[in-house]
Amino acid sequence: MSADELQAERVHSASEDVHFTRAYVRAVVEEYSAPGDVVLDPFAGYGTTLVVSQQLGRTPIVIELLPERAALIRARLGSKGRVVEGDARELDRFGLGTVTLCLTSPPYMNAVDHPQNPLTAYATLDGDYAGYLDELLDVFLAVKRYLRCGGHLVINAANIRTGDVITPLAWDIVHALRPHLTFRGETYLRWDRPPEAVSGDYSLAFQKVDGPTEAH
Repeated sequence: MSADELQAERVHSASEDVHFTRAYVRAVVEEYSAPGDVVLDPFAGYGTTLVVSQQLGRTPIVIELLPERAALIRARLGSKGRVVEGDARELDRFGLGTVTLCLTSPPYMNAVDHPQNPLTAYATLDGDYAGYLDELLDVFLAVKRYLRCGGHLVINAANIRTGDVITPLAWDIVHALRPHLTFRGETYLRWDRPPEAVSGDYSLAFQKVDGPTEAH
């Protein structure tokens, strides 16, 4: 992936770059869904999943914790889709219905001296790496309840470098999810200029193959 492309796609007035490029989203959405399908992103950020999914004729549902980012996403919203201002850890509150594809990138955490909690938008100092992984698993198990049988969960996650220590976040996510969803494999995302803190960046694909959708 191109660092220049990521910078060029930065949303006007945003405080940081988008997390992944439109080209990446397009590739995943075209691979794992068809026009008319519902695409979910529970960690919406600046809404790249929403924008590209709409352009490809899908119906996006995105969830964003921060009000200012939810407002930015709504400003980008076209004729289809839904923006929920809320906490991904409360997924069952939002009446999602059946989803064909969940494409997301959760807020990252390393295992070294990281008191900020990513799942509160780094606003609280109750960060704990093991607890963070447990809560991410809960979010993705909730996603599984809404996936149709045969549907996919695709997660962009990196292994993170902190000094001489590598936090294998991507592999820890795979380890946590493998008992619950079928792991279809990883794609290494090669950057022309990788972010300094990233040891390796991956697209992780899982599939729901057991039983009907369990939407509430």
